[in-house]
Amino acid sequence: MAPRLQLEKAAWQWAETVKPEDITHEHIELAYRIAVLACKRGTCRRNCRGNPNCLVGIGEQSWLGEIDENAFHNIDDPNSERRDKNTFVGLTNLGATCYVNTFLQVWFHNLELRRALYRFQNSRAEGHNTDSDYEPRTICEHLQYLFALLQNSNRRYIDPSGLVKALGLDTGQQQDAQEFSKLFLSLLEDTLSKQKDPNLQNVIQQQFCGQFSYVTVCNKCGRESPLPSRFYELELNIQGHKNLAECVTEFLKEEKLDGDNRYYCESCQSKQNATRRIKLQSLPRTINFQLMRFVFDRQSGHKKKLNTFISFPEVLDMGPFLEGQEKCTYELSAVLIHRGVSAYSGHYIAHVRDAHTNDWYKFNDEEIEKMEGKKLQLGIEEDIAETAKSQTRKPKCSKGYHCSRNAYMLVYKQQMEEIDQIETNIEVPAFLQKLVDQDNKKFEEWCNEMADMRKQSVDKGKAKHEEVKELYELLPAEDGQSYEFVPLEWLKKWLDDSTAIKEIDNSQFLCSHGKLHPDNIAEVKRISLKAADLLFGRYGGISRLGQSSLCRDCVTQRCRVIRLKNQLNEDYREVMNLVKGPLKSDESGFWIGKASLRSWRQLALDQLEEDEEETKHNNSRVNGERSSSAGSKADGVKGDNEEGDGEEMKNFNEDILCYHGGLSIIENDRRVVSAEVWNKLRMYFPKAPEFPQIHESCQQCMRLEREGKENEALNRMMANEQKSSLLNLFQEKNRPTLQKWPQDTDVLYIVPHYFVDEWRKFIRRPTKSNPVSSVGNSILLCPHGGFMFTHDSMLLGDAQHIALLWPAEWEVISRMFLVDQVISICRIHDKTQDNGNVQYQTHPDLCRECREGFIFQQQRDMREYAQATVYVRKVIDKKRMIKESAPEFSVSGSDVEDEREEPKMDGENDPDFSQSEGGAKRQKLNETGSFSMAPVTAASKSCIRRSTRHRKLRGEKALIVSANQTLKELKIQIMHAFSVAPFDQNLSIDGRCLTDDSATLGSLGVIPESIICLKADEPISDYAAMDDVYQVCIPEEGFKGTGLLGH
Repeated sequence: MAPRLQLEKAAWQWAETVKPEDITHEHIELAYRIAVLACKRGTCRRNCRGNPNCLVGIGEQSWLGEIDENAFHNIDDPNSERRDKNTFVGLTNLGATCYVNTFLQVWFHNLELRRALYRFQNSRAEGHNTDSDYEPRTICEHLQYLFALLQNSNRRYIDPSGLVKALGLDTGQQQDAQEFSKLFLSLLEDTLSKQKDPNLQNVIQQQFCGQFSYVTVCNKCGRESPLPSRFYELELNIQGHKNLAECVTEFLKEEKLDGDNRYYCESCQSKQNATRRIKLQSLPRTINFQLMRFVFDRQSGHKKKLNTFISFPEVLDMGPFLEGQEKCTYELSAVLIHRGVSAYSGHYIAHVRDAHTNDWYKFNDEEIEKMEGKKLQLGIEEDIAETAKSQTRKPKCSKGYHCSRNAYMLVYKQQMEEIDQIETNIEVPAFLQKLVDQDNKKFEEWCNEMADMRKQSVDKGKAKHEEVKELYELLPAEDGQSYEFVPLEWLKKWLDDSTAIKEIDNSQFLCSHGKLHPDNIAEVKRISLKAADLLFGRYGGISRLGQSSLCRDCVTQRCRVIRLKNQLNEDYREVMNLVKGPLKSDESGFWIGKASLRSWRQLALDQLEEDEEETKHNNSRVNGERSSSAGSKADGVKGDNEEGDGEEMKNFNEDILCYHGGLSIIENDRRVVSAEVWNKLRMYFPKAPEFPQIHESCQQCMRLEREGKENEALNRMMANEQKSSLLNLFQEKNRPTLQKWPQDTDVLYIVPHYFVDEWRKFIRRPTKSNPVSSVGNSILLCPHGGFMFTHDSMLLGDAQHIALLWPAEWEVISRMFLVDQVISICRIHDKTQDNGNVQYQTHPDLCRECREGFIFQQQRDMREYAQATVYVRKVIDKKRMIKESAPEFSVSGSDVEDEREEPKMDGENDPDFSQSEGGAKRQKLNETGSFSMAPVTAASKSCIRRSTRHRKLRGEKALIVSANQTLKELKIQIMHAFSVAPFDQNLSIDGRCLTDDSATLGSLGVIPESIICLKADEPISDYAAMDDVYQVCIPEEGFKGTGLLGH
């Protein structure tokens, strides 16, 4: 089908040759494109919006093609949650509990431990009624039930939240996996030791507990002093080692005791040089080798991970390390992996060997993968993200060995000469199996329920499919048949989801005559009357648009506009040629604005577009909107002194209208044109204001102009008189100051600096500014009538709010202006003592209550700010800046003319506000107390003032902070800005160190615009460690408060 623009052009091509009064019904149907051929399926890639008969590409493909049952529902196949045959059951990761899941899978595959737990006496489970859900209470009950589900559940994975909740673990925080293993086994041992069955009491010791001795030998007498001890795992240092044997050897190596570390020998009865080593006495059936990958970094003060490659054998002979035995063989049964470069984040998975088949499986939370063959394959677990500096080539491994940089725990089981098949087959006790069967029954019921829901949705969808398919085939309107229009978007939604559809609403497509507007034909589709009756009958609707909804008035208006647009260029050339010639001597012309004449062609186009807009929906402007023509008188007029060229022209000839709607008195903005030109223009602007050449200018404007000139003359006289009387005040010469009190007077008068600023503006431009009539001294007073400043505060920042006057100047001001309140400051000599002491007294007196309250309020505001700016400067070797350079600042155009920048000292010499590490405290106002007060009014400013704009130095960075933000959080922001880790940051403000990371910035005295100095100890070269910083923001508490420490 032809593009939309081509369809639009073809629909109105007839208008160029047909006059508006000659329009027929055939022309109207052409405008609404009734006869355009409908598109066939397969010919359009998308729907032709310009063709009301195109019903292709509106969503019908899913209803006319082959049926896809999955399109009728959003329910996953419940069988995807079912456990496959001969596979193990996974565990759900509850957020950050992958470290728990790995150990649970390892302990589940310890057959002796599982068998012992099944013998654990559980009277609650044995007497449980299957009518209700079983809820374990103790740790052993949870673990027993969890192992039973892992063994015989029909689910692909189970939820361990019951056990995790019983332990009190935070599911959102990843904990130390090795510490969890130690604490959990200790808790389990303590619980099982209270059982009556001796085999159950000692199962943890039998499985995991070995013995070694710290043997100290005196070098002088040779006496051995053994100190026996038990272990549940061997913690091996991996730094500097390549394989497991080297790690064990270092663990058992001999240590020399000499110097201050000498040993007190009981035989020698004195301190002697000695040697000390660990001797392994006995080994458990299962050895847990904890590879110490997570170590404390003294330089950073936090944990880090060692990504060192360590090789380990599948078969380990511990005989050489054991005292008194020749051979003791162990087989590798599990490898626990930590994926990630950081000690505070990453993911834990477990590789475990099945005791029945000797096959290796990878347990990754819910996902379980069987390794190919019978060999352990670590695979992707070694492909971790790492920095360029830490990349190390993986060493070659001998046959029977494996190599890993992420393994943090190796589990070896003692090798048996003959393995009894009965020993590997563990049956779930009947009382537990009953609970598992109950859970399996619930799972099967859920599967059946989901399958039924899927089937119902599919059946309903199929029925709807046939219904919609039949209805869609009725949509096309044949030639000569009755038809209606329905919205295109409604049809799309109907085909997208026919079960949840709103009623049909055509009201938005109506013109001002209540019919279908021709411009909206692209938003609707023409369908058969039969299909329309079915759709409206089923879904309801308003504003049905049938054959009688084609609007003749809108078509006629569009035809007129098209013809005028075609004629516009010709008329424009004719008008511009006519205005070049002079008027005839006996001809009377018309006034026209010069700006209107220059832009009348564009205005005509805008006017034609506006005429078309007026034919659209009659509700389009019901909510208070106006067309530009309706508001021309209110919005388009201009004053006598305004320039018309600088504003956008809205309506023709509005540039010669005054505020009163009459002819403007500014003759330079208008000219006279002939009647012929005016009549041509009236065709395009029938509502334009008309002024014949004999029309007089606005009398009101002429009267105001005369009065304005008289007022300007009066203002000049007044300004000259005031300037001559107060010349020094205007020129800022010979001004009194408080820093150096004048010797020839004891009284000075005070006025607001704002009054002086406004007065100077009037003196400079008396014809452009309003004269100042009064001195508003009340803005310097509190509600009680007291003065708000002290002598000392006016020496500091408060001086920007006031201006000092000589007594003679005050007499002039009192005579020329209205004064609401006299404010003065007096110098008083102490006549009782000849020591030269001088005091200063203001009139009115200082209001101490309001002054003190204002100071406290401002101090509190400084401590309770939000989204304020502070500046951080990096310091090297106690220098103020990295490199002193010119300040970087910008001045806006409005400030350049009369603003002079001066250096500003931040927070210096401010006696009323001191900052301490404990926070800013409220200061008691004393006789000479002062405070740098903020402007009393928004308008108060000085002609020559100090800029409050901070001068940013090169290398300094601005940060957005809040008062309730902690220092630790600020350090994180600084880390992002300067790439300096928080533990390397030394921060200070005004020479005071900021050290309490948990304190808020407000309590530390950090206020807006503060300058914080940063001194970095050493930059971090390993950017992988920067990832740890995000985790150490929160103090590490380990398993504090959990059930693991409750026993």
